Amino acid sequence: MFRTRFALAAVMALGGCGGDADRYTAAPPAVTETIRIGFGSVEIRDVTLPSYAAADEITLEGEGGVLKSSTSVLWADAPERAIALDMTRNLSKLTGARIASDPWPFEAFPDARLEIRFEELLAGSDGIFRASGQYFVAVEEGRERSGLFEQSAPFDLEGGPAAIAAARGQVVLDLAKFIARNGLK
Repeated sequence: MFRTRFALAAVMALGGCGGDADRYTAAPPAVTETIRIGFGSVEIRDVTLPSYAAADEITLEGEGGVLKSSTSVLWADAPERAIALDMTRNLSKLTGARIASDPWPFEAFPDARLEIRFEELLAGSDGIFRASGQYFVAVEEGRERSGLFEQSAPFDLEGGPAAIAAARGQVVLDLAKFIARNGLK
């Protein structure tokens, strides 16, 4: 309970400060493996987030499930764009395939289109960053597919927004691995 209050205080303390907001980015974790997929090119067509996760403010779950945020503690980029770009980078490094986010920048159409819909993307009061939702893989010829996902990564409650950002980066990498193995085969 003390750690949760400390983390909330760290996130919210910056909210009381005047001036510019502090911005945090999810530094990409190292990609150390290769995963073969069944497509030479994939478009990350859409990433949708719950409203609290799509906001610029970094949100932390408080006691009783109350979501806390501050206009002085922000993500460095729009969350939907940042996560789409992180997925693009992660899938490119993992698979070696031609991966790009919407709008598709190449002349030839992609072999598959990926859409990711998050129902949860939240730093929990227990020090676990959670993501859950559904992904969809659309293909012109062949078997279209979808699946549910649940990913999580621990973070240090005393680490504040930087720890939350690192955990989000890990969750997005783990989700890219999951989708590559289960949705893009």
